Amino acid sequence: MVALKDILLQMLLAGAAVFLIPLFYLGIIKQTMAKLERTGMMQIGLAITSALSMLLCLLFALHANIGNIPISLSIVPLTLAILYCKPAIGLTLSILHLLYYCLFAHSYNLYGFLVQTGILLYPIVWLSAGRFKHYTRTRKMTMVISITATGLVVASVLCILLMDSNPSLPLFPSILITLGYTLGAIMVAACSVLWIEHMKHYRGLEHHLSEVHHQYISETEQLHQILNAVPLSIATVDKQGNVKFVNDTMEQTAKEQLPCTTTPDLIGHPASQFVEQAQADKMERSIHKALVHGEVDGLTVRYGSHVFQSRTVPIYAFSTDQSREVTGAMLIIQDITELEMLRSELDNVDRLSLVGQMAASITHEVRNPMAVVRGFLQLMQEKSPDTLDHYYRIVLEELDRANSIINDFLSLAQDRIAEKEEYQLHDIIHELSPLLWADANLRGQSIELMLAHNVPKLHLNSKEIKQVVLNLARNGMEAMCEKGVLTLETRVVDDKVELCVRDTGLGIPQAAQEKLFEPFYTTKAKGTGLGLSMCLSIIERHNGTITVESEEGKGTTFKVAFEQ
Repeated sequence: MVALKDILLQMLLAGAAVFLIPLFYLGIIKQTMAKLERTGMMQIGLAITSALSMLLCLLFALHANIGNIPISLSIVPLTLAILYCKPAIGLTLSILHLLYYCLFAHSYNLYGFLVQTGILLYPIVWLSAGRFKHYTRTRKMTMVISITATGLVVASVLCILLMDSNPSLPLFPSILITLGYTLGAIMVAACSVLWIEHMKHYRGLEHHLSEVHHQYISETEQLHQILNAVPLSIATVDKQGNVKFVNDTMEQTAKEQLPCTTTPDLIGHPASQFVEQAQADKMERSIHKALVHGEVDGLTVRYGSHVFQSRTVPIYAFSTDQSREVTGAMLIIQDITELEMLRSELDNVDRLSLVGQMAASITHEVRNPMAVVRGFLQLMQEKSPDTLDHYYRIVLEELDRANSIINDFLSLAQDRIAEKEEYQLHDIIHELSPLLWADANLRGQSIELMLAHNVPKLHLNSKEIKQVVLNLARNGMEAMCEKGVLTLETRVVDDKVELCVRDTGLGIPQAAQEKLFEPFYTTKAKGTGLGLSMCLSIIERHNGTITVESEEGKGTTFKVAFEQ
C-alpha cells in the first residue's frame, strides 16, 4: 500500500511539469501569451517546471521510506523537455539533472547514479530529438513511451540487482513495485504527450482563428475606406428598410441639406429620409422591389435645389445554393445637379449657335443692300451742292462703321478652322511695328519692344495673330494719353510662350475686367464691344489663353499664352 502511494505521488510529480501549463496559460492575457510564444518564453516556462518536477521526483526517490525501492520518475519530464524544447534548454536540464544527484544523494555508487539519473538513456533521447518535431502525434507518443519504458526497465533491473546484493524486500514484491513504476512512467509520459499535443493543436486553432479574425477586421476596414473614398453617396438598409450604414459622402450630402444632421441621426431610420416627402413613396417602392423581388431599380429624385440619380441594389446572404436570401439593399446616390445644369447649358448653346448662324446669314445679306445704298449716296453727293457734303460724310461714316461692326460680328460668329503654319512670333510683331509706330506717332506716344531671344517657333495663323496684336495694341493706345508708352514683351514661362501688351493708361476697374471679353461690352464711347471677344475666339482656336491684369492709375497688361 505504501509503495502504491509512492508510485502515485511520483506520477503526480513527474506530470506536474506538463499539467500545470494550462494554469499558466489561463493566468496570462492573449496579447502577452502571443508575445511570449514569439520570444520563446513558453519553452523557458516548460523548462522551469520540468526542472522543479525533476528535483521533487529525485528528492522523493533519494529520501524514500525504508524498504521502498528508490526509483525516480524524473526521466519523464527531462525527456519531454529535451524533445519539445530547444537543444540549449535540453542540454541545460540534462546537466542540471546530473547536478541534482550529486547535490542530494546520500552515498555515491555506480548503480545509484545509473538508476537515479538515467544517463544511459540520454544518447537515445538526444538522437531522437531532431526528428521528433516532424512526427505525427501517434508516432510521438510511441517514441516517448518506448524511451520511458526502456529507461524504467533498465532502472528496475539495476534496482533488483542492487536489492540482491543487499536485500531489504523479497524479490517478487520488488518486481511488482518496479513494474508499477514502469507502468506509471508510461502512463505519465503518454498523458503528457497527449496533453502537450492537445494544447499545441488548441493554440494552433486559436492562432488561426486570431489570424482569420484579424484578416476579417482588416478587410472590413479596407472596405469601409473604399466606400468612403468613392465619390458616390452609399447607404445600406436592412430588410425593414432602415439604414444600417452610410459612407462619408452620404453623410456629407445629408449635412448639406440638413446642417445639423449627424451619423446617429441617419442610422436606424427609413431610407426615404434622403429625399423630399413628395418623393418618399418612390424611394420606398424602389427599396421594396430590391428587398422583396431582388430587382435593381433606379430613379431620379430631387432634394431642394439638387438633383440625384438613385440606384437600389439587393444584398444577398452568402450561400452555396442557387436560391439566395435577400438580407438588405444598397442605395447608390449620385449628385447629378451639375450634369443637369451642363445639359441645360448645352441646350442653350445649341439654340445660341442656331441663332448665331441665322444672325450671320442675316448680316451677310444686310451688307449687300448697304453697299448699294453707299454707292447711290456717293452718286447723290457728286450731284448735290457742296453745302450738303458735311451731311453726306456723316452718313457715309456711319455706314462704314455699321459695315465694320458686321465684319467683326461675322469674324466672331464664324467658328472656322484656322490654317496654321510654323511661324516666329517675333516676325509677326516686326511686320506690324511700322503700322503701330505710325499710329503711336500720330498720338504722341511711343512703343517699346522687349523680345526674348529664346522664343521657339509656334504653329500660328499669321493673319489672325496680326489681328490680335493690332487690336490689343490699338486698345492700349486708346487707353493712354500723350507721352504714353506701349510695351510689347515676349517671354518663355515654363512650357508656354507669353505675349504681353502693356500700356500706361488709367487702368480698368475690377468690375469691368470680369466683362471685358463678353460680346458687345465696351468701355469706349464709340466701341462695338466685339474686338476683345474676337481676340478671345482667335486665341482659343490656337489652344491658348488670354488674361488681363490691371490696376487703376497704373495701366493694363494683356497676357496671351501659347502652348509650345
